[in-house]
Amino acid sequence: MGHLLAFAALLAAGAALATRAPAGVSVSTDPTETEETGGVSTAEPIPTVPTEPVSTEEEPEPKIPPAWRSRSTTNQTPSDPAPIRISPLRHKVEPGAVLQQKREPAKTLAKPKLRPRPPDAPTAVDPEAETRGTRATIWLHRTLPDPIPPAARLAPSFAAELVDAAQSNRVGWALVLGVLRARGRVGAAPARPAQLQALAGQLSALGALSSPGRAVRRLSGSERFAERAIALAHYNRAVGLYSLVNGLEKAEPRLRRLALRDSRIEIYPGGRADVKGGRIDIRVIVLIRYLADTYGQLTASSLHSGHRLYARPGVVSAHIYGLAVDISALGRVSIAGHQEPGGLTERAVRSILLLPAELQPQQVISLLGLGGPSFPLGDHDDHIHVGY
Repeated sequence: MGHLLAFAALLAAGAALATRAPAGVSVSTDPTETEETGGVSTAEPIPTVPTEPVSTEEEPEPKIPPAWRSRSTTNQTPSDPAPIRISPLRHKVEPGAVLQQKREPAKTLAKPKLRPRPPDAPTAVDPEAETRGTRATIWLHRTLPDPIPPAARLAPSFAAELVDAAQSNRVGWALVLGVLRARGRVGAAPARPAQLQALAGQLSALGALSSPGRAVRRLSGSERFAERAIALAHYNRAVGLYSLVNGLEKAEPRLRRLALRDSRIEIYPGGRADVKGGRIDIRVIVLIRYLADTYGQLTASSLHSGHRLYARPGVVSAHIYGLAVDISALGRVSIAGHQEPGGLTERAVRSILLLPAELQPQQVISLLGLGGPSFPLGDHDDHIHVGY
């Protein structure tokens, strides 16, 4: 009975202590604590801090402060974040998801209204566009050597034999020599006396006296060969046998006088003064006489006098050095209006290109380009420019 009363007293004391404990603090009743003292624990009760309940629903991911970004994402723009996931409790980045951010709608700019360009409005051109990235060029004028070097001149003995064979067969010596040169015979004596007599006799039999071109075509059977031989024949007559033996420089005074006296050659007063004063190169004089002999008449509209200094910016014209001529008419037919394919201008350009190598010009300019030194320019519609 006494034991029962003691046990009841202990229960009452424990209940009294429980009612005195502060709110939110619990007293441990772990049986291991009572075993050490054989009954009631004398240690102070161990308080435990209550934790907040964890919700199982997903919360919106918080924005990442800049200091929390990893090195691999610091260079990315805020408008394009890296794929990341943040734990709401531990604040650690987890791969596999994309952080949702609120983006502002992009502003669209109104397209500017463009005014239509008038059809006749000038186009802006960069004045340095054609010369940018290029280097300056310098044209140097030097005295040219004799067009007929000593090695290409005829021997006086051969010249005498050539004239004798031509006269005895009643054909022109220039045509006989032209056929020999067209065949590739070069040197001071391109044929022996017997060969000269045979060739002159064949040309005479084919009617060369009345129609040299037809005679050469019959002789060779080639239109191209005949064209070349006839061109060389005109050249031989233009320079003369004396020039072919002694060179053009020695024959220059004579050739100038012949050009000024030739009724087939029309030159304006300033140009005639240029020829008389020796300001025109002998090549130009020979070219004028050659075309006059080929077409029966020539009009030279520009030599040295009256021509502008520059052909184009920075380049002095060949006219200033007496190395060019502008031809405005041939055979009393104007170049203007006759530059169609197959017309007068094309025939004239072809004739110029058939000259011997020592008389080939550097420029043959018209509206037509036939290759070699010939090329077209739009402002040459009324003349043919030939420059050396």
